[in-house]
Amino acid sequence: MAITDAGVMYGLLAVGAGLATGLAGIGAGVGEQGIGAAVVGVVAEEPGFLGKGLFLMLLPETLIIFGLAVSLILMFAWTPFAAFMQ
Repeated sequence: MAITDAGVMYGLLAVGAGLATGLAGIGAGVGEQGIGAAVVGVVAEEPGFLGKGLFLMLLPETLIIFGLAVSLILMFAWTPFAAFMQ
């Protein structure tokens, strides 16, 4: 069964894009909570590790960029009517 209503297709694309970005943000937050606590503890004892700690805190943030890229691809680059244009 093919979904031919344009509103339904774009609605499903918007839900998928929102899930991609939202779940990527939640995953980055969960990953960063342990890293942030460890970095604060290490920097309190040895201030020389601040640069390495900041770098480690930036790594989970790249996950949000990937989620945003997927959502932008879903919203703008993928044509939902490609199957109907044959």
